[in-house]
Amino acid sequence: MRALIIDGYTDEPAGLGVPPYIDVYPRYVAGAIWSAEPTAEVLYMTIDDARRQGERLRSLAEGCDLSVLIAGVTVPGKYLSGAPATIKDILALPRLLPSKRTAVCGPAVRFGFGGGAGGGGRRGHSYGHGGGRRHSYGSKSSRSIRSSRGSDAPDLESLYTFVIRGDPETVIYNLIKDCFIDLSYLDAVRASEDEVNAFAERGARIVQQHPLYPGGLICEIETYRGCPRSLVGGCSFCTEALNGPPDYRSVEGIAAEVAALASVGIRNFRLGRQPDLLTYASRDEGLSNPAPNPDAVLRLFRSVRASAPGLSVLHIDNVNPATVSSYPDLSAEALRHIVEHHTPGDVAALGIESFDEEVVRRNNLKVYPDEAVAAIRIINSVGSARGENGLPHLLPGVNLVYGLMGETAETFEANLSYMKDILNMGLMVRRINMRQVMVMPSTRMEAAGDFLARKHHSLFVRHKERMRSEVDLPMLERVVPRYTVLRGVRAELVQGNTTWARQIGSYPVLVCIPGRLQAGSQHDVLVLGHGPRSVSAIPTPITINRIGLRELASLPGFGRRRAAQVIRARPFASAEGLRSAMDDPSILEPLLPHISLS
Repeated sequence: MRALIIDGYTDEPAGLGVPPYIDVYPRYVAGAIWSAEPTAEVLYMTIDDARRQGERLRSLAEGCDLSVLIAGVTVPGKYLSGAPATIKDILALPRLLPSKRTAVCGPAVRFGFGGGAGGGGRRGHSYGHGGGRRHSYGSKSSRSIRSSRGSDAPDLESLYTFVIRGDPETVIYNLIKDCFIDLSYLDAVRASEDEVNAFAERGARIVQQHPLYPGGLICEIETYRGCPRSLVGGCSFCTEALNGPPDYRSVEGIAAEVAALASVGIRNFRLGRQPDLLTYASRDEGLSNPAPNPDAVLRLFRSVRASAPGLSVLHIDNVNPATVSSYPDLSAEALRHIVEHHTPGDVAALGIESFDEEVVRRNNLKVYPDEAVAAIRIINSVGSARGENGLPHLLPGVNLVYGLMGETAETFEANLSYMKDILNMGLMVRRINMRQVMVMPSTRMEAAGDFLARKHHSLFVRHKERMRSEVDLPMLERVVPRYTVLRGVRAELVQGNTTWARQIGSYPVLVCIPGRLQAGSQHDVLVLGHGPRSVSAIPTPITINRIGLRELASLPGFGRRRAAQVIRARPFASAEGLRSAMDDPSILEPLLPHISLS
């Protein structure tokens, strides 16, 4: 048995698999193959490498019994280190794969690619010749696969041997055990969440084939599937409620998966594949707004820590703001357990979606404005202390969605007004994620469509610019003040004489560094300035006797003239000598603790 997994990346309301993340799908699929056929050779390739390395793609697929493409983005996003598979990729790949059988699976098959102003992805890829890095949002290529069946695009069934609409790992395991004969398995789903435990543990070693392995990779860990709000219909735009009520994985199953990943060198983890981590293993079965179970959260984090004692990053993702505002004491207790066992720089992403009460009501959203503010305040009270990596331990992130039913021009003003109030209250928010809705099949928004998103697109663009300048910029200055040292920043992308870097973790701060650093290298950096979505920084300590003119000129108060003066006067043997070379020595004072004379 020989199989090839092509990771087209996934991005869902409760899961992320775009680099530096690897989601559960490729690991579960690999585990399913090895469970069905322990001696199988399982190969892995990212969609980015498949585009750039067409000949290698064909070579890997040659002689394979099965090639599997995993794909699907059900929430729109912009990505620094990867571009998810588009419809064009999905339609083109089968003709390039000389394997005996091909399969396509993931959210793209189950839900389609959403349409509307919020949809989109990268188009114009050239297999084997590399693709550009520019995203094209709202393009024709972002239309739903399902809706494309009546167009010129052929049906997926005519391109792939297997179109898997069930759970990929369950389907593939059954197909292999049945020698690919019985196609009735294509819609099969797992009987329970704990059914994935063996696949998750056995498939962990596939991560060794990821191009960012080991240090640049963060593994998304699933704690449960489904949403308690499915009992009341869920949010109008979200696909997570389609999975039904929560089905929790056992702590033992999660711990065994983490241990398996740690044993092959993984050090970065995120407990992110759930709609609300605080309600993990909640005792309130059958309630749409269940209470947190702090004891279960504590046991989960202790088990993860014990399974990977050498971990570098342990972060979370989604938290329901309604849980925090409805159960403030229990939520604070659970949050304290997280802060005690995680690593700093963590973000609790809150699906607030809108501060317009009419939009909240029409779309069955989770919280009204005052409740959202209360949740933000509680998370700040627990997690705002600064950690050893330079960032606060745990801050809320705010998700806002535009184009929802009931939206008017007043919606934009309400969102901006409430976020400015939060800023003026002295609270911190790690990031504000603003997106126009991606309309997905089988959600309530499918009937409403993307009319409002298209109608209000220009209004959205102007509003976004105001939010960035009036809230994001001063908020980032508060979260990451000038002269903060951010530790363990990893260089990801080099463009000209500029390096873009981030720490590994949930919603890391984007760092702009003058100069060309080696991609994948890690640095401690000193924050020098701020933009709405990023900071400028320089590696620290600052080697004042060797630093280049461009980097020296980037220091606050320097500029090219003072930088040139310093360069002409060096080398310096003491801080006093450096001061004497400055026409305004006061500029140096905040920098001196970060300057090296060696």
